[in-house]
Amino acid sequence: QVQLVESGGGLVQPGGSLRLSCVVSGTIFSGRAVDWYRQAPGKERELVAGITMGRNTNYADSVKGRFTISRDNAENTVYLQMNSLKPEDTAVYYCKVGVNWGRGTQVTVSS
Repeated sequence: QVQLVESGGGLVQPGGSLRLSCVVSGTIFSGRAVDWYRQAPGKERELVAGITMGRNTNYADSVKGRFTISRDNAENTVYLQMNSLKPEDTAVYYCKVGVNWGRGTQVTVSS
């Protein structure tokens, strides 16, 4: 059974940074692509960033140049480094592997 646990969310001022973590268990992590999604209140869930098992990455246009996704296969963990945060980045951030989702971590960007 695949389990994903996100952490690292919180309240940050505009321009600040956060690093989210997603720990994956129950699967051969090194062979799986992992995606980060987010969902803001009243909006649909959207893809933020993804990383393949070969460490190829892709980003939503809205976060390019500000967010960086990375993975540590030894720790079964994917990270999302978020810099220059904006109020519109406020959302619940979810980790996804295949059809499996974590429960999410809240990110709030506000002064």
